[in-house]
Amino acid sequence: MARKIVLTSGKGGVGKTTVCAGLGARLAAMGFRVLLIDVDLGLNNLDVVMGVENKIVFDIVDVIQGRCRPKQALIQDEFFSSLYVMPSAHSFSKSCVTGENIKNVVGMMDSSFDYILIDCPAGVESGFHRAVFSANEALIVVTPHISSIRDADKVLGILSSYNLESKGLIINRIRGDMVLSGDMIEPSEIVSFLKIPLVGVVPEDDLVSKATGIMDFAKSPSAGRALSLIAENIHTGSKKIFDFTMKYRGLWGAIKTSLKRKL
Repeated sequence: MARKIVLTSGKGGVGKTTVCAGLGARLAAMGFRVLLIDVDLGLNNLDVVMGVENKIVFDIVDVIQGRCRPKQALIQDEFFSSLYVMPSAHSFSKSCVTGENIKNVVGMMDSSFDYILIDCPAGVESGFHRAVFSANEALIVVTPHISSIRDADKVLGILSSYNLESKGLIINRIRGDMVLSGDMIEPSEIVSFLKIPLVGVVPEDDLVSKATGIMDFAKSPSAGRALSLIAENIHTGSKKIFDFTMKYRGLWGAIKTSLKRKL
């Protein structure tokens, strides 16, 4: 039976889909069977982040409407044989898809995977509820910005009405130099405000922003390591947090920070 985890944010643009893809890859690298399901109808881009947009034959709506079997809509990752993507539809009437429809699809995949990660649409409208309805656990992705944190707080309020086994926090796109200088909110402050366990932090990295496929994440040692720790925390319950300030501490760190400010 798979662990079914929805990744949500409230606010768009926080890197939720990128975190979903990277986390899926890390779990697959650990030897688990992982399925990523995109339930963002119309505005989906998990297929693009995973680099499989040209391989789509069927999508989740085709499964729901009986045009194909669930496994026919799965796209196997080129690099991790135990990682699969079920894409969403680019153009379709959202009102025709219900939370029960999505839950049925997830249920059909349950016995074939260890983890099912559900990429949730931004916001708290019907798409959000369709995604959360199918999950047993939730990961809230935020960036260290007031607007993102405030929206995450609203999401947590709504999630309290669902019977979820656990809720965890992932802080994405954090900059160690700005945290050390006091120009960015510290993770401890975010955790204190939202009052949910911190599962991990992912540092800001231009290499991730430029990624065009899942293997591009490997070009970023810091983000890759951060996601590996998050995957380990999720599976084992450990609390290992990536040290995102390490390279900015000490003499060499001070020099790099100074040069970065001048640029």
